[in-house]
Amino acid sequence: MIALAARLATAAPAYVPFMQPLPAWDYWYLLAVPLCAGVSVVYKSIRCRSVSTVPREAAKATFWILAGLVGAAIALMLLVKAFEWAGS
Repeated sequence: MIALAARLATAAPAYVPFMQPLPAWDYWYLLAVPLCAGVSVVYKSIRCRSVSTVPREAAKATFWILAGLVGAAIALMLLVKAFEWAGS
């Protein structure tokens, strides 16, 4: 038992989720799709009266959430460009 504990103590540390995040720097914006889909499915599964309507309603909600995110990103980009233009 002591030998097992000693071997585990000297072993290389495993992946630690919050200390070593996954290298998703190049495609982090794509992570919004499953996040929005999960939120939509959970919300619509609570709100819909029939389970058969949940996939369709969740797909619509996911689309609208993503459209809102894209719209907000475009609006903020234009706002930053306007401030850059006004400052120069």
